[in-house]
Amino acid sequence: MTTTANGISTVSAKSPAKSTDAVNSHAENRTPQVSIVVPTYREAANIPELCERLFTGLAARNIDAELIVVDDNSRDGTIEAVAELALRFPIRIIVRETERGLSSAVVAGFKAVRANVLVCMDADLSHPPERVPDLVAPVAKGEVDFCVGSRYVEGAGIEEGWGALRALNSNIATWLARPLTDLRDPMAGFFCTTDSIFNRACEKGLTPLGYKIGLEIVVRGQIQRTREVAIQFSDRHAGTSKLGMRQQFEYLQQLAYLYAHRWPAAIVFGSVIFCAIIAGIAQFFV
Repeated sequence: MTTTANGISTVSAKSPAKSTDAVNSHAENRTPQVSIVVPTYREAANIPELCERLFTGLAARNIDAELIVVDDNSRDGTIEAVAELALRFPIRIIVRETERGLSSAVVAGFKAVRANVLVCMDADLSHPPERVPDLVAPVAKGEVDFCVGSRYVEGAGIEEGWGALRALNSNIATWLARPLTDLRDPMAGFFCTTDSIFNRACEKGLTPLGYKIGLEIVVRGQIQRTREVAIQFSDRHAGTSKLGMRQQFEYLQQLAYLYAHRWPAAIVFGSVIFCAIIAGIAQFFV
């Protein structure tokens, strides 16, 4: 990992993840078809159900996979929960004692995978684990480079009770990212891609800032072939949301860097004006 003059860390495709393996899977030397990375912070209550539902769905489709939990030193029983589950499932955990943040956690997990097909999903069960095989299929077949579990395509839905303000916030954030990609749901944290695409994004200066790592990979990885799979998005099963004002402003900062990456000529004037305008909108709606 390197740090630029502006203080933002970027990831090298060959830089090691600064993390420690706390629990190893019972199948440490295996080479699975798919590696699924789940970033966590105080999600111990959700991990057992996530694991059960995930591997039941994968087994039904004959998909051999591993699950990697990347935990930001929660100290809430996450390590113990994974250790118990590892007796029955191919799951392991990476505990990060110094770094923090969802995007950097996903990057650390992707750097520790054993498979060529990579999946990212949340631990709170808002992303249906049963749909992982549907995200994996088009990527594994080479039909696309990036597949998203989408809330905004035909057949998709969002659980009632999500909240009008939260939905409005999501819609605004999605609209702001629209010039960067054709994806209907570029904000999705439920996606599948390949190790080679991830490495290409790293080589192009992938910046694990904020919580929208999927958008970062799409833009930095110069991905053209995408697909969206309809999902039913649910509110979190247990625990509390980690999304706050800081995460909102990190997203705005991330957008500024991605716009500058896509259109370098606008880096001085355009990004400054963009951030000022968007920061005002975010303060009003969040």
